[in-house]
Amino acid sequence: MARILPHCSSHREPIIELSPALFLTTWAAGLAGVAALVAWWKVVGPGFGWLSAAVTALFGGIGWAVGGGWPAGVGTAAALIGLALARRPQPFALALGVGAVFLAAASVPDGGVLGTLSGALLLGGTTGEMLLGHWFLIDPTLPRWALKRLAAVGLAGVGADVAVLMFDAGGFGGEVIGWAFVVLAATTFVLLIAVWFALNEPSYPGVMAATGLSYLAILTAIGAAAAGRALVDEGTSLLGGDAGLSRIFLL
Repeated sequence: MARILPHCSSHREPIIELSPALFLTTWAAGLAGVAALVAWWKVVGPGFGWLSAAVTALFGGIGWAVGGGWPAGVGTAAALIGLALARRPQPFALALGVGAVFLAAASVPDGGVLGTLSGALLLGGTTGEMLLGHWFLIDPTLPRWALKRLAAVGLAGVGADVAVLMFDAGGFGGEVIGWAFVVLAATTFVLLIAVWFALNEPSYPGVMAATGLSYLAILTAIGAAAAGRALVDEGTSLLGGDAGLSRIFLL
């Protein structure tokens, strides 16, 4: 049978130094996934594909250059291939989907599987919301359900990221960085809810308001993702797997 031993924790300063490769590859993976999703929906022209693929390649390329490893390089190459295929939605979606997988793989060694997925949902959803919102400002006749779905992706990312990072960090510990994480995550959640309701406004200013709010949501999402990861000790997976195994013994 398995016995769960009491967990003894001691106060410790959180690690504030972040890995640029981890952050950028997670962000690029999320944006690549969102770009592939939007292309599959076929709601917008190639301009969105060019922009989203270029930004993905930029983030992924920098992540590769600062230590993301060969998966980041492959993911960046896939984004560049997608850039050339933006006029063909399905091949573009396939290329960006492959890019998302490899960029996520580059993030997993330092970020953990669930930490990578939650961070990608958070950063990808909010960034995709803002980028697609610009196309709605250019062409207000585009369907708004796509923006609402991306807002929902971002909201899911907020909840998932808070759950994953809080579990691994073992709480806030009363640290300033912990409270910053709470405030930034809560603000991101509120902003994305506001985006959703702004899109219910049938007039053009509704989309303008939603796009402006998504700008703010990106800033707070970046801060929340960075602060949350600063709570996690260096070398510990985002699920605290090592700590969990140390508390479970098979008899």
